[in-house]
Amino acid sequence: MSGQGRRRLFKKDTHRTVLLALLVVSGGGLTAAGDVIVGGIKGEALLPLPDAPQLDPGRVELGRRLFHDKLLSKRREVSCSSCHDLATGGTIHAARTVGYEGKMHAFNAPTIFNVGNNYRLGWRGKFTSLVSQNDAIIHDSNLLAMDWPTLLSRLNSDRSYADAFSRRYGGAAERENVLDALVSYQKSLATPDAPFDRFLKGDKKAITPLQKHGLKLFTEYGCVSCHQGSNIGGNMFQIFGVFGEPGAETFPTPEDLDARLDQADRNVDVFRVPSLRNVALTAPYFHDGRTATLRDAIAIMGRSQLGRRLTESDVDALEAFLNSLTGVYSGKELAQPNTEESR
Repeated sequence: MSGQGRRRLFKKDTHRTVLLALLVVSGGGLTAAGDVIVGGIKGEALLPLPDAPQLDPGRVELGRRLFHDKLLSKRREVSCSSCHDLATGGTIHAARTVGYEGKMHAFNAPTIFNVGNNYRLGWRGKFTSLVSQNDAIIHDSNLLAMDWPTLLSRLNSDRSYADAFSRRYGGAAERENVLDALVSYQKSLATPDAPFDRFLKGDKKAITPLQKHGLKLFTEYGCVSCHQGSNIGGNMFQIFGVFGEPGAETFPTPEDLDARLDQADRNVDVFRVPSLRNVALTAPYFHDGRTATLRDAIAIMGRSQLGRRLTESDVDALEAFLNSLTGVYSGKELAQPNTEESR
């Protein structure tokens, strides 16, 4: 890799900063805050997930109702939870969901859990706040396909909703307080107290020896360069296929890597690095849902992002470590999905 090629990893434009960390053997990276990480856990590369912020319980409950109510969609056919089911890891087990008029969505539905802890939102990182993202989802013709006049009319003509908005916001449902309620609920969907969180807080028996070995590989191989922070991801952009197209049999030449970086300059195959929190529950994997199992996803990541063919024992250990990232919501550990349902 040429020095010029490496310099092209990082670019800025007038609309956003795109951070592209090339995972070379040394495992280097740059966080959204600009802190450099080289090698394994250095400083505070991995952090325990904090509890949900202090939120108004009434507004959270109102947001919960809205999130699960098909009233928010134009034809009353879908709700937010149609694509983000809390019972299945905050997503659904489909490669890509199908919206209005039978049109398939462009990307796999990411989990809604811990969404308030993300640096950017959406696979392309288009949104910088939950407010703007929720507003876009309400209007999207392939999602809720709603307009504000219609939605507000429905809410204010429904006695139960009208009373709830009056109690919680002191008046009728309006765009700002509808979005505030939805965002309050989504920010409440934190899943702290995973075994790995307890380990980071000092309980060295919280994870197994195999999981500890997986953590060692996770840091030494360079996974932590992109998957770091308390969300173990979600705060960086990356090329999918740094070391060549995922699934390719041969490794690319330095010239191929330079071409890959040229593509990154045009935002081709550049995506927000997802959080690995609760990743054992959220199959299928990647932006297009191409991979049904976590083991296969790990092998692909080793090959395409690290330039490394992982052994079966490597995959065993890394999978074990990732299983330690399943957290607790509403007092209960999130359940593992049924294997057949996740295919």
